[in-house]
Amino acid sequence: MSGKMQIKLKVNGEDHEFSAEPRELLVHALRERLNLTGSHVGCETGHCGVCTVTLNGKSIKSCTMFVAQADGAELTTVEGMGSPDNLHVLQEAFREHHGLQCGYCTPGMIMRAAKLLEEIPNPTEEQVRFGMAGNLCRCTGYQNIVKSIMAAASEMNSAKEAAQ
Repeated sequence: MSGKMQIKLKVNGEDHEFSAEPRELLVHALRERLNLTGSHVGCETGHCGVCTVTLNGKSIKSCTMFVAQADGAELTTVEGMGSPDNLHVLQEAFREHHGLQCGYCTPGMIMRAAKLLEEIPNPTEEQVRFGMAGNLCRCTGYQNIVKSIMAAASEMNSAKEAAQ
């Protein structure tokens, strides 16, 4: 007996079913089985946040969860946020305000920031810094990441007001 189990996930709106070892980390299943390489592998201890995704509406670090624990879940990865021709507001803000340098942490930053802005639509700078504290960047010094998130919040709030 191989010890593998059938896993069902809904990722970025698409249903996926595959066979995996129950102890396989979710981040590896996303990258290697589903070819969704936006979620990066960093520390594999939950400290850096480069593997951040949304699982059943919660921001999680996919290196801290076995794929078996995610069976039946609905996930959003950075690939589900936008496309090169139609960037999400956060992706555009990171580009516009230079919220990235090497880019390794960027997918996790964007995923966490999206959830943060859902939780707190009009955050203060302090709330952004606190809400993003679990995602590390070794290049930028965070100034432009915070500026990008604040700009995206403003843009999203303006769009909501215009729609009302």
